[in-house]
Amino acid sequence: MFEVFSSADAWVALLTLTFLEIVLGIDNIVFISIAANKLPEHQKKKATNIGLLLAMVQRIILLMAVSYLVGLNKPFAYIDNSWFSAGISWQAVILFVGGIFLLYKSTSEIHEKVEIPDHDVNELKSKNLSTLSKAIIQIVIIDFIFSIDSILTAVGMTNGVGSNPNHSLVIMIIAVVISILIMMLFANPIREFIHKHPSMQLLALAFLILIGFMLITEAAHLSHTTIFDQSIGAIPKGYLYFAIAFSLLVEFLNMKLRKKIEVTNDDNENE
Repeated sequence: MFEVFSSADAWVALLTLTFLEIVLGIDNIVFISIAANKLPEHQKKKATNIGLLLAMVQRIILLMAVSYLVGLNKPFAYIDNSWFSAGISWQAVILFVGGIFLLYKSTSEIHEKVEIPDHDVNELKSKNLSTLSKAIIQIVIIDFIFSIDSILTAVGMTNGVGSNPNHSLVIMIIAVVISILIMMLFANPIREFIHKHPSMQLLALAFLILIGFMLITEAAHLSHTTIFDQSIGAIPKGYLYFAIAFSLLVEFLNMKLRKKIEVTNDDNENE
């Protein structure tokens, strides 16, 4: 099963996906904390840990279901006319719809964070969660909502990695398990880091736009789509990895520069 990690692409996919799962899961942590904070002190940690463990199981089941659908690559319908032709399979449908969803979700999330950042938080705070079971159910529901874009991101990042289709599923499951465990162990430090550097989360949402576009082109490529006699090729994963790595490098340099400017300003004020 672990022979997939004999290739560099698999390690890059795992590290990149784990990073995205953690950053994109920050909102999930915030909402889970709000739900847990409505309980008595001795139940808060228990509700958070049980909720996150159930969330991990839920995500793995959803990953298996989506991976099964993506594996259905035999066309069930054909379109062939003078300017457009394609063989439509469930694999193509899932990837195409997933790409559209990621484009919509990422742009709407960016808009919400910039224009109305506390909308979802205020809505959750207004709900009554008086018992442990109610809080856990709410946490599982919250995670299901947040797991859709997470799962589609995982599919986009790993589809086609490795010689065996199961290799992608192995990478996705490991990334989900690692990210959930990290969120359980380091939820507060991660939340504080993102609170201090909100551009990191916006950057991750921008990556979803890239992944969504890549899923759409991959759906077209796997359907052997031709438009005006021009076939659509797949976007190499390396391009995506490079774009993410380069963007993160620029962001870390900006963070370092901002910190240096803050230190300089503090020194000038002290003088």
